[in-house]
Amino acid sequence: MRGVYTLLFVSDPVPVKKAARKAAPTKRKHSPPAAKRERVEMHGLVAAVLETEVFATKLKGLGGKKEIVLDHVTREARAFAVAVVMGHVAKAIPGRRLWVLCPDVKTQDALHAELMVWGCPALYFPRQSALDLEALQDPESLAERVSVLSRWREHAPDCPLALVVCAESLGETVPAAREIENQRRTLEVGAKLDVEAFLEELDGAGYERVPVVMERGQFARRGGIVDFFSWQAEEPLRLEFFDDELESIRAFDIHHQASIRRMERAGILLQISEAAADEGKVEDYLLPEDIVLMVGGDESRPCQVRIVEDAAPGEMVEDYGTAIHENPLGVFDASDFVLHEARRKQFQMQVKEWQGMGWRTVVFFHNEAEKERFAELSETLEMKPLESLLGLLYRGFTVPAAKLAVLTGAEIFGRHQHTRRVRGSKLDDPETLRKARDVLRELRDGDLVVHADHGVARYGGVSTRIAPGGRREEVLVLHYADEAKFFVPVAQAHMVTRYVGVGGKAPALSKLGGASWQKTRKSAEKSVEEFAAKMLTISAERQSVTGYAFSHDTKWQVEFENSFLYRETPDQLRCVEDIKADMESPKAMDRLLCADVGFGKTEVAIRAAFKAVMGGKQVAILVPTTVLARQHWVNIRERMSEFPVTVEMLCRLTPKKNEKKIIQGVREGNVDIVVGTHRVISKDVRFKDLGLVVIDEEQRFGVKHKERFKEMFRFVDVLTLSATPIPRTLYLALMGMRDMSTIETPPPNKQAVQTMICPYDERVIKQAVDMELDRGGQIFFLHNRVMTIEKVAQRIRELCPRAKVIIGHGQMDEELLEDVMHTFVDGRADVLVCTTIIESGVDIPNANTIIIDRADRFGLADLYQLRGRVGRGGQQAHAYLLLPRDAVTAGDARKRVNAIKQYAGLGSGFKIALRDLEIRGAGNLLGTEQSGHIAAVGFDMYCQMLKQAVNKMQGRRVARPIEVALRADFLVQTEALMVQAAAGATPAFLPSTFIEDTRMRITAYRQLGEVMTRKELDELESQWRDQFGDKLPHAVTNLLTCASIRLAAAHAGISDVEIKDRKLMLTRNGKLVMIEGRFPRLMEKAGHKQLAETLVMLRSL
Repeated sequence: MRGVYTLLFVSDPVPVKKAARKAAPTKRKHSPPAAKRERVEMHGLVAAVLETEVFATKLKGLGGKKEIVLDHVTREARAFAVAVVMGHVAKAIPGRRLWVLCPDVKTQDALHAELMVWGCPALYFPRQSALDLEALQDPESLAERVSVLSRWREHAPDCPLALVVCAESLGETVPAAREIENQRRTLEVGAKLDVEAFLEELDGAGYERVPVVMERGQFARRGGIVDFFSWQAEEPLRLEFFDDELESIRAFDIHHQASIRRMERAGILLQISEAAADEGKVEDYLLPEDIVLMVGGDESRPCQVRIVEDAAPGEMVEDYGTAIHENPLGVFDASDFVLHEARRKQFQMQVKEWQGMGWRTVVFFHNEAEKERFAELSETLEMKPLESLLGLLYRGFTVPAAKLAVLTGAEIFGRHQHTRRVRGSKLDDPETLRKARDVLRELRDGDLVVHADHGVARYGGVSTRIAPGGRREEVLVLHYADEAKFFVPVAQAHMVTRYVGVGGKAPALSKLGGASWQKTRKSAEKSVEEFAAKMLTISAERQSVTGYAFSHDTKWQVEFENSFLYRETPDQLRCVEDIKADMESPKAMDRLLCADVGFGKTEVAIRAAFKAVMGGKQVAILVPTTVLARQHWVNIRERMSEFPVTVEMLCRLTPKKNEKKIIQGVREGNVDIVVGTHRVISKDVRFKDLGLVVIDEEQRFGVKHKERFKEMFRFVDVLTLSATPIPRTLYLALMGMRDMSTIETPPPNKQAVQTMICPYDERVIKQAVDMELDRGGQIFFLHNRVMTIEKVAQRIRELCPRAKVIIGHGQMDEELLEDVMHTFVDGRADVLVCTTIIESGVDIPNANTIIIDRADRFGLADLYQLRGRVGRGGQQAHAYLLLPRDAVTAGDARKRVNAIKQYAGLGSGFKIALRDLEIRGAGNLLGTEQSGHIAAVGFDMYCQMLKQAVNKMQGRRVARPIEVALRADFLVQTEALMVQAAAGATPAFLPSTFIEDTRMRITAYRQLGEVMTRKELDELESQWRDQFGDKLPHAVTNLLTCASIRLAAAHAGISDVEIKDRKLMLTRNGKLVMIEGRFPRLMEKAGHKQLAETLVMLRSL
């Protein structure tokens, strides 16, 4: 597996940028050769240090018995020192592996990230996160640890490699090396493999048989295709067999269930049992020839190399040549280098001094834009040009022995990027949850459902019944009021949707055959039409208002966007384009931007604000609380620090003397951007030339404030932000009524929150708090009872005396609660004991642990939202769900694990919860009255009604293709009817031999029923070929042709298609379509050919 290690080298540390808008200058792209040059230069810096006499002499004895100490190495240079040691090992003693032991997780994260910058191949070994008590560890965590150990054992001798590990992890339990070796198998294309025996082996190894593989440790079989997800793998595999020959191996994407690439061979790990998981220790993997490098920490632990900050006892620093010092310039405050002459002179003097002594001075920039910006600013400085490289270094340092000074753009401009560790698995990230829920929408027994014609029922599963004529057919069983039952053929599964309301109260079951459902439906339809009319009127009024048309992007706009420290998601870029198009239009903008917390909507708003300032306009950013105001002010000020933009804050935290100056600056136009609470819309605050208003969380402002918004901002561009995601179906239904943009994809490298389930145990609480404090983080402790919250907080103080514990809950005075939040956000407290009232919009990157007391009292959607409050920085986040002891220990082990999976977010529970959470967002957006109708008819049906109402009012009568009636005298559309069909009948259905699992067949029918375009149909066909086999049965190809006919008919306005005696009878607007006074006659005789001919005719209409 040598190829694995090539992935560990940093191929290009520069964030990949998308092409700019046509009106903007083209952004510079970085070709692979340039990336390679950067990497060579980085290695050149390491080589330059290795060539110095002091370092060469010091490292000469490496590999012997004597410990080598690299003394007085500043924290910022630890990774560089490790890179130097790795460079020496690769050159002098090749093939030796390097263990890099770190004193804590924070150091481990930073070291691993920076080693990648220096081009050093390194594996990151995650710490055991389930504590050593009765917690159930997240299998994803165990799988990741096993994956790292597996790759570490397979290390190729000619490839240098480091394992970055927390020193305390050496004693943690892991599967023994022999266990991993015994359970390893290799699969190769063309090899003979007994499929049944292989499946039995998977089953015996503890793999779970499922219809759709979504997690590690699962497998599924569909005819000649076997999907499975090995414990140590980064992605699942799809094996396609012809008899017992393995025809192909494909890696596939669990989000879309689509194959992504072919492989000739693959290694798999059959079993890591719970017993085997504790048989070995991490230190057992340490071989005698391995080199151990200790970064600070425990001096009693034996190692070959030690890197420390302090000088060795009895040794003078000036006599010690391998010292690496911190950057003597310190860190520039935001805007200092840009605006302050004194700081620029200090920088110039220091660099000239280095250059005069023959030093090599290198500056690392995050991206090309930062490099270009520095080049512009340094034109006024009288000194020789500096070397520049691209890489995400946090701080600079100097190596006097090598006459080397390394600086970073972040230090110069006062901006820093959080260290983010890339986690290999993305099984639990929001993008996975969003897309996977469409794959796992199968109904469960007992679910509330809505049948389009008969109303709310309770789902009773799939059954087989004897249909008229003695045929057996599969049906969905629906239970209605008064113990009535209704049977829906599987082929009509699209008529049934899972019921989702907006409140916690379950609706009453409908009465089968009664008039109440039709009344409810008509009432909802009438209200929806009124709502749509109102929304369209508001939209039309807004469109008639003439605003200010901003010009196209300036050069500074391009530079500003290029200076973003992270890679934008496609959704972010699309939203930026939408907003810019609105701003450049003469109509006043009124756009809603929806995104989950942490998905980057603030950056989108900041770019819009910068564009407005570049256009000579002022910007007001309104937020509901002082906590958010301060956070936005700090972020925007830092983000724009490289440009002459004045950003101020107005809220109760602003000192009175400053407040007067700011208000005057706003009036005179000296303040470009003002961030604040409702203080910004006070009568004494008057803008000289307001061009853009950004309103964050509008629903949290009062009615009076909203009325003031309408009065003040009628002629300016308005961008409203919402942190609650909304369902895509509603988004599509509202298109045309309100300008909306959504961000549905998370930022790159967003790590999943590791979730542990445990009985309430004070030892768990103490260890969880101590572990977070050890890495300098903060903790949420959620206790949702105000009466006992003080008592709980006091107990935490007793358990963890070094932690500063504060309390926050909804019954506190509003200003006092905000002060509590400021204390926590500023890092002046370690543990916040709180109720659910604490706002979720605040970004606290340093809060990486949440402990939820009595997690069983929360719904899955609540747990999903609460869990999302941690893990917004670069650190691995942890969620501990404390349950009553009997809830964890009840039942046998298998049942306990399955019950707990829903809380851990490993099954589909959280995927469904995310959808429920989105529905709440829908309720917020649509208002109370519409929420009532959603509750009555269910969300999916409501969205269909809304979309139809909008289409009707805008003159677009596009029917859903599935609603087009299709009949043919030769067509058989169910498997049950095919048994007794006449010779020559044409089948058009999904045979049970093609999709064996009934639930998957239901899902497939539903997917087909929701297809709206030819492109979607083609994609669905490709998906079926990939998942179920490339050779589709005739019944399936005919079914797809029928779907194409319905699509073509719907787009031609045809509501009814009938083929009888080779005559084609089409109905449009209630009238039959005739050609020259007669029905068109089909030339073909065979049924499947008549379908194809019908399709050609419909497409020609």
